[in-house]
Amino acid sequence: MKVFIAATSLHATYGGPAISVLRLAEAVAATGLEIGLWTADGPITESKRRSHSPAIRILSGDLTQAFRSFGKPDVVHDNGIWRFHNHQLAKVSKTFGIPRVVSTRGMLEPWALAHKRSKKRLAWWLYQRSDLQRAQCHHVSSEPEQRNVKRLELGVPVRMISNGIDVPETVPARPKRGCGTSFESNKKTALFLGRIHPVKGLRILIEAWARVRPSGWQLQIAGPDEAGHQAELEQTVSARSLSDVVTFVGPLVGEAKSEKLFDADLFVLPTYSESFGMAIGESLAHGLPVLTTTGAPWPTLAERGYGWQVDTTVEALVEGLRRSTALDRETLRRMGSRGRDFIAQEFGWDRIASEFARLYKDLTQASAVKES
Repeated sequence: MKVFIAATSLHATYGGPAISVLRLAEAVAATGLEIGLWTADGPITESKRRSHSPAIRILSGDLTQAFRSFGKPDVVHDNGIWRFHNHQLAKVSKTFGIPRVVSTRGMLEPWALAHKRSKKRLAWWLYQRSDLQRAQCHHVSSEPEQRNVKRLELGVPVRMISNGIDVPETVPARPKRGCGTSFESNKKTALFLGRIHPVKGLRILIEAWARVRPSGWQLQIAGPDEAGHQAELEQTVSARSLSDVVTFVGPLVGEAKSEKLFDADLFVLPTYSESFGMAIGESLAHGLPVLTTTGAPWPTLAERGYGWQVDTTVEALVEGLRRSTALDRETLRRMGSRGRDFIAQEFGWDRIASEFARLYKDLTQASAVKES
C-alpha cells in the first residue's frame, strides 16, 4: 500500500506536529507500507538524516511534482487545515478518487477557531468546510478533540488515535548543582518547552510565578518566538522583578532539548488549548513530573500521581505552583518515574503505527466497495 503523508513543515521549531508526523511516517513504514512524505515548506536535511527507513521517500518540489514522483497513492493523509496546500490536496484527492484522511491537529479547537476569527470564518465558508466534508475520515489525537470535531457536524467519521512518544532508553542521573554546571547555585528548575505563543498561557504563568516566588526555584522558558510574543513576556518579567529567576533560553531541538528535559525538575505547560500536548508526553518520557492546565487532555496526571492539572487561570496556577514546588527532588523524581512508565506502556510507536495502518486499510477497502 502506498500512503502520501503531507504536513506543513518538518522543522522542529514548527512545534509538535513536526515531530509527530515524521515519527509517524517512520513507524508506519516499519509496518511494511510505502510512505511518501511531503511538506509544504520543502524537505530539510534533518528530516533526511532522521528518516532511516528505506520505505520512506522524502518528496521534494510542489504538490504536483511530489505526486508525479511518488505515483498515485492508495491513501492521502493530510496533517492540518486552513493552508493553501491543504485545499490543493482536497482537490487532487477528489479528482483522482483517492481516499483522504485529515488529521485536524488541534486546528478545530475552540481557542484555535477564535484566533484570527474573521479570516477563518471567511475561509470556512469559502472552502474549508467543504474540504473537510469531502474527506473520508478525520483523525484526532484525544477525546476532547474528538468531541469538538464531532460538534461541527461535518458528517465524516472521526477516528481517535493518540500520538506516539519516544521514550529514552535510560534516564541519566541529574547533575550535582553548583559544581561547574550551567545551573544557578542549587536551584531547582521548572521548565516550559514549546512555541512562545499566546495560546501557551505563558503570561499567566509569569503572573503566577510572581505571586508564589518559590524559594530555591528558577523558571526557564525554551522555544521559538512567534509574532514577537517573547518581547511582551520579557517586559512582564522585568515589571514583576523576576529577571533573576525567569530566563528565556531560545529554541531547543535534538540532544539539546533532551538534555534540558533531563536537567529540569518540573515541566510546566499553562496552555489554553492542546489537541494532544506532545510536550507533556515528551517530558513524562524523560522522567519529569508535569504541571499543566485543563486546556491539555491529560486528566490522568493527577489520577496516577505523576503531575497536576489545574484550571487555566492565574489563581489556579498559583495553587499548582505552591503544591509542586513545595516537594523535594526525590519526590519529584519518583513522580516522574511513574509518568515515564505510563508513557512507555501506552504510547509506544509500534502500537500507534499498527492503528494507523489499520485505518489506511479500512479507507482503501471502503473506497473499493464504493467503486464496485
